[in-house]
Amino acid sequence: MTADTALFEAERPALTALCYRMLGERAGAEDAVQDTWLRWERADHAAIENPSAWLRRTATRIAIDALRSARARRETYPGPWLPEPLVESESLGIEARFELAQECELALLWAMERLSPTERAAFILREAFDAGYDEIAAITGKSEAACRQLVSRAHRRLQESGPRFDAPPEDVADLLQRFMAAASALDHDAALSLFAPDAVAFTDGGKKVRAALRPLIGPQDITHVLMAVMAKAMQDKAQWSVEPGLANGGPAIVRRLEGKVDLILTLAPSADGRIAWLYAMRNPDKLPA
Repeated sequence: MTADTALFEAERPALTALCYRMLGERAGAEDAVQDTWLRWERADHAAIENPSAWLRRTATRIAIDALRSARARRETYPGPWLPEPLVESESLGIEARFELAQECELALLWAMERLSPTERAAFILREAFDAGYDEIAAITGKSEAACRQLVSRAHRRLQESGPRFDAPPEDVADLLQRFMAAASALDHDAALSLFAPDAVAFTDGGKKVRAALRPLIGPQDITHVLMAVMAKAMQDKAQWSVEPGLANGGPAIVRRLEGKVDLILTLAPSADGRIAWLYAMRNPDKLPA
């Protein structure tokens, strides 16, 4: 391995984490990092004063372009589009190259979809990688003052999205347990009491499996649909089981149907400790094999 290759490989985990945060997709992140490698391979290394900054700048620009293309595809996605989870459990191990990426909560990834690609890049570089505004300006082609405004605006828009992104894991785990207990018992009232008044639930099936084709809004809507799904699952003769796990480092439920993962469920609480955001991933293309 040459010194230049070794340098790139040392940066690969951070570049993967950056691109995953930008795109919310594993394959998209890997493609962006591979494109970064191809440009690095062709670059005049002697003329690059700071290789780490050069690689981060290149990867971010590639990810911004990729996100713009992805947004166009997501507009025609069948039902709600949700970011791809990075899942761990006793039986599932996360790939080493995504270990840094899993630090980004799914609720935050989802909320960042409301940011423009440039806002998203500025926010991620500043908050996740502690980049200076001079570096963000060089990457985005905007002034440092404009970049400060980008980051500030991103913060405001994310705060308006509803769920907390800094909830203690034990709070999330407790809410998940209480929700699963109510759902398993088909206790409609208990489930209803767990949701914030403006709660929203999303199910991503990718038109590969049955899933709600619209967001479920409010406790009544969410509870009615989820109880119907739970009742049907309990009547189904197929063998299914649930186990605790982690999705992007946060507590989650992993459900298996006849041994194969068919659902990842997690949530984010509201300021008053109820469920503000419920995430249900069923798209087999986004689930662990």
